[in-house]
Amino acid sequence: MDFGVEFVPEDPVGEIVEKVKVADKTGFDYVWITDHYNNRNVYIVLTRLAEETEQINLGPGVTNPYTIHPAQTASAMATISELSDGRAVLGIGPGDKTTLDALGFEWDKPLTRTREAIEIINELLAGERVTTEDMEKYDLKGAKLNFKTDHKIPVFIGAQGPNMLKMAGKNGEGILINASHPKDFDYAVSEIEKGVEDAGRDMDDIEVVAYTSFSVAEDKKSAKEAAIPPVAFIAAGVPDVVLDRHGIPSEDAGKIGKALGEGDFGTAFGSVTDEMIDAFALYGTPEECVTKIEELAEKGVTQVVAGSPIGPDKKKSMKIISDEIMPKF
Repeated sequence: MDFGVEFVPEDPVGEIVEKVKVADKTGFDYVWITDHYNNRNVYIVLTRLAEETEQINLGPGVTNPYTIHPAQTASAMATISELSDGRAVLGIGPGDKTTLDALGFEWDKPLTRTREAIEIINELLAGERVTTEDMEKYDLKGAKLNFKTDHKIPVFIGAQGPNMLKMAGKNGEGILINASHPKDFDYAVSEIEKGVEDAGRDMDDIEVVAYTSFSVAEDKKSAKEAAIPPVAFIAAGVPDVVLDRHGIPSEDAGKIGKALGEGDFGTAFGSVTDEMIDAFALYGTPEECVTKIEELAEKGVTQVVAGSPIGPDKKKSMKIISDEIMPKF
């Protein structure tokens, strides 16, 4: 089992660097930096991290093929790979529809656009000159990078729905799945396996990543309380099929979504139920988290990412993960 950690660059870059340096020194395998226009720029943050860390793999978690052209992504990732001496990994997915709507981008054919972007990026990173005569969403005419990385940059595809999961099984070195519960991986892995089989690949060659809402503390109550805000946003945003999978009434999630939309965070967070926290967060004491990670491993998960909130105190929770959880695996 590999372990990763996610940071949202809503905080000053220096603060993120200091936290990631802790992760680097304590044995985390990956750090993923989220990519949204309204936070600090993901590649500027990754540049600092590449220069100030030594071992940890690093990349966007995830970027998208709408707001950033795949040629620009290829150039940025090759640069990060060069700066980090081959530790760059690319997380890419179809993007967040709400964010894209706010920027005036039409969320058209996300699967096709993501698949074509990955093909372009891989070809450019391989030093090829790219012309896209047969592509639907891109029209490159002899594009080529003037430099190339000497290191392979693995592509991790953010996927949720069945078609995206199957596409990721065909085309990715890893699949980033926003989920924390074994039930979600029963479904996800079965879809990934279909894509793997269609492509004549082997599941052993693919990393299945649980991109979790993670919260660990020495006492369960503190861990649970810290998980409430991110769980509220998750519950408000997941489709009904996921709510049904966990037996959560859609009207309960709708109430949270309405409150969040009105900026009424007290009502939103106060409406989060125990069932929602159990479904959408991996939380508890170190011992409880170990048990839950073991359950994910049985479903085929090979990397757990400690996403927001990580715990009541991020640095302390990261130390708990490195000292008390990671050694168990």
